[in-house]
Amino acid sequence: MTSAQSVDAARGRPEAAAWAVFITFALNGFAFASLASRVPAVRDALGLAPEQVGLLLLGVSTGALVAMPVSGLVVQRLGATRTILFFAGVNGAGLLVAAAAVGAGQIWVVVPALVAVGMGTGVWDAAMNLEGAAVEQRLGRAIMPRFHAGFSFGTMAGAAIGAVAAALHAPLLLHLGIVLPLGYVALIGCSRWFLPEGTHDAHPDDATERPRSAWREPRTILIGLVVLAAALTEGSANDWVSLAVVDGFDVGNSVGALGFGLFVTAMTAMRLLGTGLLDRYGRVAVLRIVAGLSLVGLLLFGLAPTLWLAAIGVALWGMGAALGFPVGMSAASDDPRRAPARVAVVATIGYSAFLAGPPLLGLLAGAVGYRHALLAVAVPVVVGLLAIPAARPLPTAAGGAR
Repeated sequence: MTSAQSVDAARGRPEAAAWAVFITFALNGFAFASLASRVPAVRDALGLAPEQVGLLLLGVSTGALVAMPVSGLVVQRLGATRTILFFAGVNGAGLLVAAAAVGAGQIWVVVPALVAVGMGTGVWDAAMNLEGAAVEQRLGRAIMPRFHAGFSFGTMAGAAIGAVAAALHAPLLLHLGIVLPLGYVALIGCSRWFLPEGTHDAHPDDATERPRSAWREPRTILIGLVVLAAALTEGSANDWVSLAVVDGFDVGNSVGALGFGLFVTAMTAMRLLGTGLLDRYGRVAVLRIVAGLSLVGLLLFGLAPTLWLAAIGVALWGMGAALGFPVGMSAASDDPRRAPARVAVVATIGYSAFLAGPPLLGLLAGAVGYRHALLAVAVPVVVGLLAIPAARPLPTAAGGAR
């Protein structure tokens, strides 16, 4: 059997598709962390104040929020493979243009480039979650946390390379110009193992009605609030934890990158444990536990007098941020026929946290400092905690309705 015949034979096998989705999540996280770990370098190169950094990061969130509501329809029209490859390309091109503009000190170019990054990230993210939900349904097990663990592994790798690049004072364009093309080649390779196109097609009766009606479903909106809280809990660390460590404890940029790395490492560990915890205790109980960890971790990081104690807070914070987003995506996908529309709605609500979070936290950081500003994230965590019962599985859920 030739190599092409082997791929054709394996294509459609959910086990092979699961590995392909895992790698796709990892590459998405790697691309994201490659920039996130270098935010202090961007800040220094452009000479930005805290509130200006927040407004700059708003470009990524805006791009994602604009593109994400149509992500379900895009997947149905183009297929998951073409959608992921195209929008990953948009993401990478935007990152490279932004890196070049940072090196040239041209902030007016950085902003639209980051909007393109957000558009690429948002649709790529939604498409890979839909592919993951389809694989989860085929396998009949709640494995979405493991896919998101792949994202976390990617962020760990991206943060580690970013820390090395920061320590070496490598230009951002050189750093991203090496790692991003390699990641895209890997993405092309693993995309050949996705489920066959057509897997994500809506039922004929749902094609026109569901994208609109999903916004009127109370359960979908409440799941969106759970994901919003989780997205803000995770996103605030992605955007600010490296700067909060650097400025809060007067350490170098490489230590800040390691602080971000600690966060994503803790999040990865919890996501690897997530499937077993969900199988044993159910969605609602597990989501309540991780929300509690988020609250404790945020308070400890924001109020700790020493770096080592704050590091414990970062670890708890990372564990608490781990499961809200993947479990929310699973909950939105409980009914496969309606998954594209519901995932688009839930993801859009979740990504609104990335739209509002950076500028608001940046403005607050200008007044009270980065670490104390992050304490405000405890408020949406409490709101999400109240909405958690909506994530209780439907009878059509993968792995049962526990």
